[in-house]
Amino acid sequence: MERTPISIVSGVMSYQTIIYQKESDLGRITLNRPQAMNAITPDMLKELKDAVLEAGNDKDVKVIVITGAGKAFCAGVDLKSLGDRKLVNGRVGDILDLPGQELIKAIRTVPKVVIALVNGFCFTGALELMLWCDLAIAAEEAKIGDTHAKWGIRPSWGRSARLPHRVGYLKAKELSFTADFITGKEAERIGLVNLAVPAAKLNEALVTMVKKITANSSQVVAAYKYIYNTNENMTPEKCFEFELKSDFEITDTDERLGQFRK
Repeated sequence: MERTPISIVSGVMSYQTIIYQKESDLGRITLNRPQAMNAITPDMLKELKDAVLEAGNDKDVKVIVITGAGKAFCAGVDLKSLGDRKLVNGRVGDILDLPGQELIKAIRTVPKVVIALVNGFCFTGALELMLWCDLAIAAEEAKIGDTHAKWGIRPSWGRSARLPHRVGYLKAKELSFTADFITGKEAERIGLVNLAVPAAKLNEALVTMVKKITANSSQVVAAYKYIYNTNENMTPEKCFEFELKSDFEITDTDERLGQFRK
């Protein structure tokens, strides 16, 4: 499928480790360290956060996608970025944890759907990034894994909550204890991603999903995102109460219902 023509955003933001592009109503953020399999550095985390907020504040952008350049989505944290620091009790430390937490907050709070487009290798910190996105589409051939235990590093970006929430505790324990990789196809089967398609069809699948999302009320979609993210730690009774009592600015109802009132 031919891709939508790309216009590169020019503005106050200048990025060194990522690329931010606008494709119609899609804001595409590409991790751009292909020589290092897009491994995460502190600077990349900061730039990702800035790009997510830039896209989130752009009224023309309806959906944000995060993907990787080359053959990898992201190989996880670039351990070289830690220098000669000694990891105490397996913690990567504030140098990565603080910008990581800021990125997670940005993804969760922008009023736009954020999609992880997993085009290749997706390990450890990259899996955590994928888990914080609202939706995920993966190449069937992608390799996805939690390798914290392999390197003697403990999780600190919410893995212990997000992974079992997505696939169940039994499968989450297997993935984390063994540090095994699974394919994108297997990730779809166990509910780790929404959809897996052949790599050549990845952008086509993204376009299809984006069109479905943007055909609906962006205000209601934003309300749903806020409600779902808030409800995660509530009982069903509290979820119902919160949904009922929440107010949102939704101004396109009459327009959308107009066809039924003629």
